[in-house]
Amino acid sequence: MSDKPGLLVVGELPEWDLAALAARFTLHLYWRAPDRAAMLEAGRDSIVAISTKGEIGADAALMDALPNTRIIACYGVGVDAIDLEAARARGIRVTNTPDVLTEEVADMAIMLMLAAARNLRLGEAWVRDGSWAAKGPMPLTTRVWGKRMGIVGLGRIGKAIARRAEAFGMSIAYSGRRPQPGLAYAHYPTPAALAPHVDVFCVSAAGGAATRGLVDAAAIAALNPGVVFVNVSRGTVVDETALLAALRSGQIGAAGLDVFLNEPDIDPEFLALPHVVLQPHAASGTVDTRKDMGRLMLANLEAQLDGRPLPTAIV
Repeated sequence: MSDKPGLLVVGELPEWDLAALAARFTLHLYWRAPDRAAMLEAGRDSIVAISTKGEIGADAALMDALPNTRIIACYGVGVDAIDLEAARARGIRVTNTPDVLTEEVADMAIMLMLAAARNLRLGEAWVRDGSWAAKGPMPLTTRVWGKRMGIVGLGRIGKAIARRAEAFGMSIAYSGRRPQPGLAYAHYPTPAALAPHVDVFCVSAAGGAATRGLVDAAAIAALNPGVVFVNVSRGTVVDETALLAALRSGQIGAAGLDVFLNEPDIDPEFLALPHVVLQPHAASGTVDTRKDMGRLMLANLEAQLDGRPLPTAIV
């Protein structure tokens, strides 16, 4: 029997993270367990920490099944799937991994913008299937240089996206409840107010109950015809029914999407839309960034074990 404290690993992690975690914890790999209830029962007394992912989270029932839990460490920024009130009520600390993935997600947003506007999917196919030789030049696409970008959610990631967009000569506007001091960007109080003033509409708001449906049908209806729509936020932030309708009608000229409702079982209509670039919620998905995320998650877990201040506490 190990004398190391137990850690429930809810979602799959890279082997390098598991090896580092195993140096301090006895690992209970929940995602591999053929009988998850039996794993929770067996670890009821020994498990003192939970590692989870932003899209998986941790609910009150999981916390109650492991009453000695003292920390839930999220491998990711978003903690909207973790029941924070339940954690507070039980004296459980919650951490995440901010900053280390900010630049990577901003890179993805710009990649999606360019890939959608310039129809990278069609261009790739045009070369590979012989259309270039048989049909000549592919249809013309849309420029992004010098256009107007609107950002919903001007937090760490939103600001990193804005910095990159400025390098393309783009003017920046954003929506938020109140203007942020010291910014030269145009401010609008809601996504619907922002929508008519931009050529690229980029969603980077945090997920959770407060932002569910933030980009609603009214905001989507207010978008200019032919707009490029990008989402690196959460699927819950956007009214997906209205988004699909605008894509279907051509009101949205092109879209780059990294997140969806009901991931990974997304609405199959997205797969049939030729002017949409799809990614599997992978904005932070590089070896470099995932190693940084794992190190920060471990630092939070070790700080809790050692009685030190947590580097990135949410609760």
